[in-house]
Amino acid sequence: MDELAERDLGRTGKMVTRVGLGGEGVLRTQGQDMDAQSVITEAYIQGISYWDSARAYAGSEGYYGSFWRAHDKERPRIFQTSKSARRDRKGALADLKISLSLMGLPHLDLWQIHDVRTLGDVREIEAPGGALEAFVEARESGVVSSIGVTGHHDPAILLHAVESWPVDTVLLPVNPVEKILGGFLDLVIPAARKRGLGVIGMKVLGAGHFLDPRSGFTPEQLIRFALGEDIDVAIVGCATPEEVRTLAEAGRSPPLSVSERNRMLEAYRHDAKRRAFYRGT
Repeated sequence: MDELAERDLGRTGKMVTRVGLGGEGVLRTQGQDMDAQSVITEAYIQGISYWDSARAYAGSEGYYGSFWRAHDKERPRIFQTSKSARRDRKGALADLKISLSLMGLPHLDLWQIHDVRTLGDVREIEAPGGALEAFVEARESGVVSSIGVTGHHDPAILLHAVESWPVDTVLLPVNPVEKILGGFLDLVIPAARKRGLGVIGMKVLGAGHFLDPRSGFTPEQLIRFALGEDIDVAIVGCATPEEVRTLAEAGRSPPLSVSERNRMLEAYRHDAKRRAFYRGT
């Protein structure tokens, strides 16, 4: 089995594989321990080093915790992340404490301000006593190595965060629909690169909405499309070990050719806005 290619994740100073295990799929469940462990273990076997999670993702952090309690010596090989959607300092720090406890870890490689959607979110996070204070404090104390921001609703809101906040990474949607609509790929990513941020792609399969029979495209092709954009890692939630193997195989393959990319863009152009359901518009 060939090793997965790696890239520097911006100014985090860490290398990560080009594909990462998303925190959704079977990980965003409760009570499916055996299935979740099979997915996490397969990601480890495949050499996938970026592992995504969030306080909001049901049992995700606990599933990772079960893995880490049995495989603590493997921790240096994995870039473990989580997120908090709390907008105040006190709430965010409480979330971090819970995340670390559930995972059984003393620190995270990356902790992210989760799902920033509106100007109201921005004002709360930036305000005195807001969540941004908690994230900076956690990084300065060494409890987390790096901090980031995530968003998939409004490119203008995420652009503000990338340009104004002292974050190390950004997580944003990367797929053919976003290439058509514009905003995240042509505005936010260049701004992130200008500041040296690591860039992580999500919504690569559009929660399965891009896989209808009419499109004719496979998960592997959509992952390879994302990897052709200026990102460091593309994350995908997986329901089975087979899906993890597909993710890894895509990470070992070259990006789509120009003609393949153009064919994909044309297939999605007529209903791109509808397919970008996660924007909430």
